[in-house]
Amino acid sequence: MLKMSADICKVLAAERAIELVEPGMKLGLGTGSTASKFVDLLGKKAQEGLDVVCVPTSEDTRMQAERLGIRLASLDDLITLDLTVDGADEIDENLNLVKGGGGALLREKIVAMASERMVVVADHSKFVAQLGTFPLPVEIVRFGAKATLQMISEAAQDAECFGEIELRRLNGEYFVTDNGNYIADCNFDEIAEPETLSDVLEMLPGVVEHGLFIGIADQAIIAGPDGVDILEVDDDDE
Repeated sequence: MLKMSADICKVLAAERAIELVEPGMKLGLGTGSTASKFVDLLGKKAQEGLDVVCVPTSEDTRMQAERLGIRLASLDDLITLDLTVDGADEIDENLNLVKGGGGALLREKIVAMASERMVVVADHSKFVAQLGTFPLPVEIVRFGAKATLQMISEAAQDAECFGEIELRRLNGEYFVTDNGNYIADCNFDEIAEPETLSDVLEMLPGVVEHGLFIGIADQAIIAGPDGVDILEVDDDDE
C-alpha cells in the first residue's frame, strides 16, 4: 500500500509538471521513476498532437520516449532548451539536490545546465532537512578507480564528510554508465556543506561529475498525502 501511495504521488507531481509544457518547446527529459511518469504523460500529449522536441538524459529514457512516439533530437542540434523536468534522490529547502541513483547524473546535469529552467518532480519522501542520507553518486573514470576513491575520501574530509565510499555494482559486476564510466557511491550520512563538497570534488582529476546539483533547479513539485507543494528559488537577493 505504501508503494502504491508513493507511485500515486509521483504521478501527481508529473501531472502538475506537464502543465508547464507548451507547443514548440525544446525539453530535457530526466531519468528515474518519477521522471518516467512525466515522459509517459508527455507521450500521450504527443500522440494527441503536441509538437515538442526533446533531449533524453539516458538511454533508458531515450528508449521510453521512442516507444511513445516523442520527437527526439541531440543537444548538439538544439544547443539550448526551454525546460528540463527531472527527478531527484534528495531535495533540500534551498532546492539543492542529490541525483544519480540511476547513474545518469552526468547527462542530467549537462541537460539541466543547458535549459532555461529545471523543474524537479518528486514524491514527499525525497524532501529532506539535510542532504546526505542517500549515498552521493560520483561518476569517475575507470582508469585508476581505486586511487580516485581514495582521493574522494580524503578531499571529502575538507567538507566534514566521512563514510564508506564504494564502486557501485549491478548483478555482481561494476556498474557502467551510459558514458562508459564507474559510479562511486559515497555514504556520508550527512552533507552539511554541499557547496564545499562540490568544490573539492570538482578538483579531482579522476572525477567526471558528481551528483550534487547546487543552484541548478528553479522549481520543485513535491506531491504527498496532503497534496502538491511547489517550492521555488528565492530571487530576492538577485
